[in-house]
Amino acid sequence: MPDVGGIAADRLRSFVERIEKLEEERAAIGADIREVFSEAKGTGFDVKTLRQVIKLRKMEPADRQEQEALLELYVRALNL
Repeated sequence: MPDVGGIAADRLRSFVERIEKLEEERAAIGADIREVFSEAKGTGFDVKTLRQVIKLRKMEPADRQEQEALLELYVRALNL
C-alpha cells in the first residue's frame, strides 16, 4: 500500500516511527535529568536554585546582565 489518498504510506509511517522513537528518548532523558536533580538534592543542593543557575548559564551575558539589572530595580522599587 504505497499510496493512500495521495499520501505515501511508507513515508508517513517512517516519520511517525521516528517521532515515536525520539519521544521515547526524550522521556528517558527527562528521567535521567530528574534523577540527577534528586541526587543533587540528596547531597544538600537546592533544586530550585540549580534550575535557576542552569537557566542563567543558557543566557547570553548581555541578556543575563539586563535581567539582573531589572530585578535589582524592581526590588529597590518595592523596598525589599
